Amino acid sequence: MPLRERCFPFLRWLPMQRPSIRADAIAGATVAMVLIPQAMAYAQLAGLPAYYGLYAAFLPIIIGAMWGSSHQLSTGPVAMVSLLTGSALAQFAAPGTEQFIALAILLALMVGVMELLMGLFRLGAIVNFLSHPVIVGFTNAAAIIIALSQFNKLLGVHSARSDRFLADVWDVLLRIGDTHLPTLAIGLSALAVMILVRRYRPAWPGVLLAVALTTVLSWAIDFERNATASADDFRDPQVRSIVDSLVALSARAGELRAASGEKIAEIGTLRAGNPSDHPRLIMLNADLEFLSLELRAVEAEHRVRFAELRRLRFKGVTDPAGLLAFHLVSTVPATAATDGRRWTVGGIADARILMTGGGEVVGKVPAGIPQPAMPRISWDNLVTLLPTALIIALVGFMEAISIAKSMATRTRQRINPDQELTGQGLANIVGSLFQSFPVSGSFSRSAVNLATGAVSGLSSVVAGAIVLVTLLLFTPLLYHLPQAALAAIIMLAVVNLVNLKALIHAWRAHKHDGVAAIVTFVATLGFAPHLDNGILIGAALAIILYLYRTMRPRVAVLGRHPDGTLRDAHLFNLQTSERVIAIRFDGSLFFANVPYFEDVILDQAAQHPQANYILVVSDAINELDASGEEMIRHLVQRLRENGMTMVFSGLKRQVLGVMEKTGLYATVGAQHFFRTEDMALEAISQWLNDPAFDEKFLPPRRNGKRDSNAPAPAPATSDSSAALTPPA
Repeated sequence: MPLRERCFPFLRWLPMQRPSIRADAIAGATVAMVLIPQAMAYAQLAGLPAYYGLYAAFLPIIIGAMWGSSHQLSTGPVAMVSLLTGSALAQFAAPGTEQFIALAILLALMVGVMELLMGLFRLGAIVNFLSHPVIVGFTNAAAIIIALSQFNKLLGVHSARSDRFLADVWDVLLRIGDTHLPTLAIGLSALAVMILVRRYRPAWPGVLLAVALTTVLSWAIDFERNATASADDFRDPQVRSIVDSLVALSARAGELRAASGEKIAEIGTLRAGNPSDHPRLIMLNADLEFLSLELRAVEAEHRVRFAELRRLRFKGVTDPAGLLAFHLVSTVPATAATDGRRWTVGGIADARILMTGGGEVVGKVPAGIPQPAMPRISWDNLVTLLPTALIIALVGFMEAISIAKSMATRTRQRINPDQELTGQGLANIVGSLFQSFPVSGSFSRSAVNLATGAVSGLSSVVAGAIVLVTLLLFTPLLYHLPQAALAAIIMLAVVNLVNLKALIHAWRAHKHDGVAAIVTFVATLGFAPHLDNGILIGAALAIILYLYRTMRPRVAVLGRHPDGTLRDAHLFNLQTSERVIAIRFDGSLFFANVPYFEDVILDQAAQHPQANYILVVSDAINELDASGEEMIRHLVQRLRENGMTMVFSGLKRQVLGVMEKTGLYATVGAQHFFRTEDMALEAISQWLNDPAFDEKFLPPRRNGKRDSNAPAPAPATSDSSAALTPPA
């Protein structure tokens, strides 16, 4: 490929004919209809305001298409990566807060840099460390977690995120009596529209229709109802105490951030003209560390108290002065006339509490594209997010390359994994400069892109341009979009990811693969929301099981089958000789399985004390390392001392090369190496001069003579005369 096209892969699209441009324009517009609502839904899944999904759907889809290798892969927000982002960052900041958003943007930059470096250094094969069974187990568990994480939004029941996802789900089930019926009705309506359109009118944009209908309905019935309150507007003393503590914690967090900013500015000034060991610098760094620790503690306490407040349900009662006061549902005076709504805490701004008395909607979406800016980078955040960034980079790229290869089987396009890594990396890097969270390739949108006739990546450019127009002109139309509709979009999108049959298939293919898949599935569910633990446990287990298999490869004692071949004597109930032991070793000889090979040989030698020869059928031995060479050397000498000789057949050139370089070939003796097992047995028969052995192991005779078609013995080297020389 020319250098110009390697640096600018989108030049391969040129020249474009009018039919291709028209096909790409139609495909891009169709994808955009799915992309816009999906992106907003996945932003919610990642713990961000919905409109950040539009930021992640604008430039990343364009950059991913222009610098990737697939013509149909659609980059942007996806369920799996969004869930990993939200679950990882929830440990460090409250979802939706300014700190949470800053961490998500930084995470996108880190993921992009990792993917770009892997692409530039041609490390696309690194994803092979995540085996298919591990991905199957993780995908199934993650899909279930994604669906369950949206259950509370579908019901209109708030649930605070904690370190125990399954406990959070159980808490929602216990509070199912608090279901907000209008929210449930809108969510089910969105599901019904998408399912019916998918079944009866698959060519229609079902997701867009569901969004449009529920948004209009939300506006028509005044679905959202908001109010603001202070601590004095709550009639329960315990609630007022929680509100006061939240206000105090917010104020303290602001003071700590301001103090940290002053320390950082002073450190920057001192470093400009002083050595790094200046006493004042040391004191400032220590102060900054203490401020950082206190800020983390304050933010953690704020998250706990705010989650406690959000769990409460209130009724609004208008007092004699005409002001709205809030009572806990269980403490409303019997004579009080409520407004008929159920109020919950939606947020806190300074000393004011934002109350929600209806269903949740997307709300105000800022018009225009965000201003480009570098993510906030700090050493602590980089170290903290590094494991999560690596996992998202691997999982995201594996998802993208799997989709690209799947489509390539139909388009016959050649996919370059390293180029795709570069495209995904640049998409995340550029996206992070415009407030995007991590993105990857989307299966559903890529399938739409392919089905609607996309010819090149121009279709993704068109889709990104439509998102841009939406950001510039149509954001007011998104205000009344119900959160329940977005939850329905997510739940329906991940249904196809649940494939329990794949777990069963992995078990049938190999028990170890089945164990890896099931353990990954259970660990991912059990450790949720810390999904990275699940996939790390699965990957480590898969590697351990692989090493275990290589440590104990299959070993077969051979006998002559009626069809003339040497086969497993135990499996086929074949007769063996007491004078010669024929063994097939199905694996390479390296440090991990050397002891096992030695034990097998010595065990067979002990079981057959009358044996003179041990034939090792070595066709499956592809590698020999220093440990294997040393073991064979000692084994040959030890067996000779006991009157036994080792003979090898079918050794590969690379294995013989190691033996020749180390002198092992000469130690064993050139006359003991043969190209095939039949040649070796023919030679052993002549050395033994034993008719009984001859009948068991050699080809059948005709009229008392050897079959003329039987191969003549020959060594593995050019010294053919040595093959028939009796051993010393």
